[in-house]
Amino acid sequence: MRDRTEAKEKAKKLVSRMTLEEKASQLRYNAPAIERLGIPAYNWWNEALHGVARAGTATVFPQAIGLAAMFDEEMQEKIAGVISDEARAKYNGQSKHGDRDIYKGLTVWSPNINIFRDPRWGRGHETYGEDPYLTGRLGVRFIRGLQGNGKYLKVAACSKHFAVHSGPEAVRHEFDAKVNAKDLNETYLSAFRLTVQEGEVESVMGAYNRVNGEPACGSRTLLKEILREKWGFQGHVVSDCWAIRDFHDNHKVTATAPESAALALKNGCDLNCGHTYLHILEALQEGLVSEEDITTACERLFTTRFLLGLSAEDCEYDSIPVTETDTDGHDALALEAAEKSMVLLENDGVLPLDAGSVRTLAVIGPNADSVAALEGNYNGTSSRYVTFLAGLRRYCEKHGIRLLYSLGCHLFKDRTSNLAQADDRLAEAAMYAEAADVTIACVGLDAGLEGEEGDTGNEFFSGDKKDLLIPESQRRLLSALEKSAKKLVTVIAAGSSLNVRGGNAKVFAWYPGQAGGTALAELLFGEKNFSGHLPLTFYRDVNDLPPFEDYSMENRTYRYFSGTPLYPFGHGLSYTRFSVSGASLEDSAVRTDVVNEGKMAGDALVQVYVRCDSLFAPRNPRLCGFGRISLMPGQRGTISVPLDPLTDTVVTDTGDEIKCSGYTLYIGLSQPDQFSAGLCGVQPLEIRKQTEV
Repeated sequence: MRDRTEAKEKAKKLVSRMTLEEKASQLRYNAPAIERLGIPAYNWWNEALHGVARAGTATVFPQAIGLAAMFDEEMQEKIAGVISDEARAKYNGQSKHGDRDIYKGLTVWSPNINIFRDPRWGRGHETYGEDPYLTGRLGVRFIRGLQGNGKYLKVAACSKHFAVHSGPEAVRHEFDAKVNAKDLNETYLSAFRLTVQEGEVESVMGAYNRVNGEPACGSRTLLKEILREKWGFQGHVVSDCWAIRDFHDNHKVTATAPESAALALKNGCDLNCGHTYLHILEALQEGLVSEEDITTACERLFTTRFLLGLSAEDCEYDSIPVTETDTDGHDALALEAAEKSMVLLENDGVLPLDAGSVRTLAVIGPNADSVAALEGNYNGTSSRYVTFLAGLRRYCEKHGIRLLYSLGCHLFKDRTSNLAQADDRLAEAAMYAEAADVTIACVGLDAGLEGEEGDTGNEFFSGDKKDLLIPESQRRLLSALEKSAKKLVTVIAAGSSLNVRGGNAKVFAWYPGQAGGTALAELLFGEKNFSGHLPLTFYRDVNDLPPFEDYSMENRTYRYFSGTPLYPFGHGLSYTRFSVSGASLEDSAVRTDVVNEGKMAGDALVQVYVRCDSLFAPRNPRLCGFGRISLMPGQRGTISVPLDPLTDTVVTDTGDEIKCSGYTLYIGLSQPDQFSAGLCGVQPLEIRKQTEV
């Protein structure tokens, strides 16, 4: 296993041979070569959110929020392992050709483990949803898959954005996220702590915003007191891109670039994504930092480079060939992930479709033949994209089904041709729907409508949502289809909570990756069964929520929401019926029997929630365990679901963790409230436990 002590010693020895200027030069993301010491140039900036990103051909898996919808830790680690294989393969080949450009290194700035606390946040689809426990578990397994378990790091993962970061995008460079001690520790830091202490993530990236007055990338509280001193973090810290410049330009906590560089460096930010650390030597001359501060940061960075085996002759990953990218096996895994991630929200019986009785299928909508609707953001480029239209067309051709296609409308404009009248494709959509036995409406968003605020180095200029509605052009399309279609299935591609009206059945496809169209066809026609579940609450209206800028968790997410959601966290239907029975608590795990009572094979997601006997417990029971079990029709199986070690723990108003006097576990296929249980048709079991405090 990796020897950090040896890597630190090597780094210390190498850095001791550098001049002051050379050490300072290595604290930038685009670190130059030091030829006299045999150190090649290295660009630290790479992305691998759901596949190797922005560096040419790579397997594109479902967007992170879709991966979360699988609720599958093993699958999560397996996917990350494939991503790191492709990252190594591309690095091995490209570095041999002297290409050490951006997006081609082995330090990947993924995963994003911020909490998706508000559905308006444009970058929420980069996360694993709204629950700290689910986010932490999936983050740990993604990091393990990325970093591997060999002598060296396969790649170096990064937990971001530390911390209390989830919009608004438009003011992120100047915003002060004010958070109380309970919410900070219970919600915003929980997943980060898990990825540091259990996942042993190699790096942590700071956030753009301030947290209780301190800029996150220069926060003594976050970076020194919590991350290093309290949690024992041993890796390196990197700033978000050009975030340190915000200290003086926007946050106004410093007056000059040297002061900003000094504030970040002194408080533990080792690597600057941006150019403010070009002023490090000025900061030294002004007495704002010491050479020791520069040396410490440089040693941490070279420790990571030695852990990656970048200068080793025995690195086991150097032999991964360039042909280990974009393989048939990786495509098959992307397909499996897409199948497991899609969520059946509603179904009046129209699904699954019967290929023997459907003679004409209409596929309509702006996301039907959209590659962008597959990709999400921070994505690579696949050579194997299968859009929803392409996947359904292939299936229909195999089964002799006629397929009619219409764009229906523009994604967000009121017409598809500038010279045409408004709604110029509605008549075509309506006539095809009238002619078809079943109509599939492919609507929603893409990363051009929800995503990251436009900034230096970012691809999109989309930002946050204002409401939970799809664009008006698409609402008019669905209204027309409801009048014209004999049977209407609404397929929504998006990465966040939406309230979409219309259809006999609704499928939430997320941004499902390169195999999304194949997965959708197999699911709609019953070749595969739906098994995805919502990793976030779907609300009816943003007016049901506090102001976007309010970082208090009161009335946010399923743990604290006081209203009735449109669809609850954990919701997801299947083509078969499951039951649970005989739950017992054994060795920090819940064992329960699950029976497939239906006529189709499927995966059941067993969800365990806890309500602690404490005034400090969340308003509603919280997730403390989950596990999937695959069952054939009529089959009974037993599953053991590991529980959160903090199941019997609550966080006080002062941010301290204390044991509760007792708790109740709820074991079922949904949250334990009547609305959630009614949607899935299964009442949860209960286990009562007293604890010794």
